[in-house]
Amino acid sequence: MLIYDSVAKEKREFIPQNGHDVTLYVCGPTVYDDAHLGHAKSALVFDLLARVLRANGYNVTYARNITDIDDKIIAKAKEQHKKIGDITSHYIDAYHKEMAALGIARPDLEPRATESLEAMIAMVQELLQRNHAYRASNGDIYFDTASDAQYLSLSHRIQEECDRQQRIETNTFKRHASDFALWKAVHDESVAFDTPLGRGRPGWHLECSAMIEKHLARQGRYAVDIHGGGADLLFPHHENEAAQTRCATDRDLAAYWMHNGFVTIDGEKMSKSLGNSFFIKDALHVYDGDVLRFYLLSTHYRANFNFSEADLLASKKRLDKLYRLKKRLFGLKTVALETSFHNDLLEALNDDLNVSKALALIDAMVAHFNERLDADAKDKTAKREALANMAVIETLLGFGTKNPFEYFQHGMDATHKEKINTLIARRNEAKQAKDYAAADLLRDEILSLGVSIMDTPEGTFWERND
Repeated sequence: MLIYDSVAKEKREFIPQNGHDVTLYVCGPTVYDDAHLGHAKSALVFDLLARVLRANGYNVTYARNITDIDDKIIAKAKEQHKKIGDITSHYIDAYHKEMAALGIARPDLEPRATESLEAMIAMVQELLQRNHAYRASNGDIYFDTASDAQYLSLSHRIQEECDRQQRIETNTFKRHASDFALWKAVHDESVAFDTPLGRGRPGWHLECSAMIEKHLARQGRYAVDIHGGGADLLFPHHENEAAQTRCATDRDLAAYWMHNGFVTIDGEKMSKSLGNSFFIKDALHVYDGDVLRFYLLSTHYRANFNFSEADLLASKKRLDKLYRLKKRLFGLKTVALETSFHNDLLEALNDDLNVSKALALIDAMVAHFNERLDADAKDKTAKREALANMAVIETLLGFGTKNPFEYFQHGMDATHKEKINTLIARRNEAKQAKDYAAADLLRDEILSLGVSIMDTPEGTFWERND
């Protein structure tokens, strides 16, 4: 398996530290607002990575954090006159529901910042003891970047550039412009924690290093095998994480660094300051979660992704073909069957998640089995092989998992769905009573609602006409 390492800037063979046990850590959301397409893209990329690793026989421990204490969260709570816990609980629940709608499995571990304070405090104390951190005159504690000879080795920036581009505004309390806050002292009634470090709250960069040390780190040169996140996190966030861990533990944070590309909307970089964030909840009102998953995974994870509705609709037509084949196989049971398609698909994804090659293989597979079933609709061998291949797609790529009829119902509102289901129930009753004239009238009424129906041994199903 090959992985593109963002630090080495090349593909590297993936060799875990501990045999078949793999540790994967990904930076998760700061829960002060609804999740947007950027969150979805990152979550999907690393969901796919975890699936592929497991398909290769690795025992994966996947952790993705939740930042539930942050200045933006505090500001939102103040603005809405709510408790911080109410704000974070709301957005965490929404995030989980939206990720589930996209077919994204929950990580094995999901540590929260507020539950990791002891680990963060311990790391700050260690950095202070080793003279890699200092307490400023206002009580803040900063990481001393000058004390780390390898600082900027992750992002390959030079110090002057770093000083100009610091995410945190320079203040008079820091020794160097590039120093970053480990602990922010709080002297008013703002949200804070009483700790051995004093009253305050942690800096943003600290939590991931501390969580990794608490939940994933084992003996070895690296704290984790793979660390991932969006490309925007490489500097300063991941650079600072790496420095903290390196200086506090005498080991590197990760053996491999993976970063997914930026998300743009019709060519404009997605940014809340620009007001063009596309919230997942809004997208799910219009498009099925499987359609969004397929579309967001359709370009290579390292490439910048330009979201456009025209491209999404074209992508949907591609996914529709998969579901059309699934509909031809509806009602049949999947049997365990090893196929060359399985090996080919895994081989493609083992090449740094080469999803373009994987999707081309799927397109060819769909066309192949449609041709075979067109030639002989009763070809049992073809049906068994096709079903086995569909199961592989569902496991590896996570789409194509839905009932094909329900998939084609998306876009029909709840009122119409209820009306159609009621009419189908009445038609079934008429057929059981052998009142075929009434059944035919009900069928015509159902079809007039813009849907098609199909009677199967498993029952009557319907789908929306295109």
